[in-house]
Amino acid sequence: MLSCIGYSQETLSALLKTYNKESVPYISVQELAMPKTKAILLDAREIEEYEVSHIKGAIFVGYSTFNLEDVALSFPNLNTNIVVYCSLGVRSETIAEQLKKRGYTNVYNLFGGIFEWKNNNFPVYNSEEKETEHIHAYSKAWSKWLIKGKKIYE
Repeated sequence: MLSCIGYSQETLSALLKTYNKESVPYISVQELAMPKTKAILLDAREIEEYEVSHIKGAIFVGYSTFNLEDVALSFPNLNTNIVVYCSLGVRSETIAEQLKKRGYTNVYNLFGGIFEWKNNNFPVYNSEEKETEHIHAYSKAWSKWLIKGKKIYE
């Protein structure tokens, strides 16, 4: 688990600048939601987070269990558009960096992750692929960035 964040962070941009190297370009939730945006969505959270809530069509790849070889086998075209997300965009940057090092050329990190997705009223789905208001909030400290939905911690 990531260390607790300080509550002095004023904006999501400031938070992400603190934790990320910005080595992977961001894509906004609004841009991702556009019908013209075609991309493979990879969920870089833990399985219990994914089962509570994920973006429709997202493929669970995990964080602590992430296997680059599995992704490479599933998506051999290195020009595939790939968007990686987690709760806010910190863990997803780590996974996206691995994809870039592997040679993928069109890899993006979802700015604000699933929290920002939900905060902008885009739908999320549970393990039964039914729309849900429940969002896995990762931790009490990080959950302050989730404004909409019902926070789940287990």
